[in-house]
Amino acid sequence: MREIIVNTFVTLDGVMQAPGGPEEDPAGGFKYGGWSFNYWDDLMGQVMDDSMKKPFELLLGRKTYEIFAAHWPFIENDPVADKFNSIKKHVVSNTAKKLNWDNSILINGDVVPKIKKLKEENGPELQVHGSSNLIQTLVRNNLIDEFRVWTFPVTVGNGKRLFGEGSVASNLKLVDSKVSGTGVIIAVYKPDGELKTGSFALENVTEAELERRKRLTFEN
Repeated sequence: MREIIVNTFVTLDGVMQAPGGPEEDPAGGFKYGGWSFNYWDDLMGQVMDDSMKKPFELLLGRKTYEIFAAHWPFIENDPVADKFNSIKKHVVSNTAKKLNWDNSILINGDVVPKIKKLKEENGPELQVHGSSNLIQTLVRNNLIDEFRVWTFPVTVGNGKRLFGEGSVASNLKLVDSKVSGTGVIIAVYKPDGELKTGSFALENVTEAELERRKRLTFEN
């Protein structure tokens, strides 16, 4: 059994779209591609290097796969490129026809049971980078074992979000965190069961509160 690990850069308002450059994903007229560029520092580089040293394979959506496949095979004498080029890439898509990047494997059709079967195999962890649409499928089906979320101190207003509509309500447990010199919060979360709720309301409900609730009923 192996784990699915989501590695995501997000803005403070939850957007994960095109952190690396304007050309990555301009879908929906997104104007702020490259919002992560000016925040990189040595700590972030060290965290990324440590992540790359562990055995892993990639689990990617088609669009992120195409971004990676147009970039990493053409980079020489770089440890990240060497790693990405050599490992298996599992690509989830019902539109991709041909995968040209070495060691790429297509997952299509009814993808959820196929991803579950992939998780059940022996092997290294499956890292998800980018792949916003794939992440929504993984979240809805409780297939993610760990979120490694890098939150940048920027807001962009709109764009593709890490947790979109239809996300499953759940608790997450913070298991590690660091802060870069540029203000990026690097946090690691693991799923921690169903969302638990409570209330800070007064035990003896006031007349004013009862009236407020009545107004809410009519307003909704």
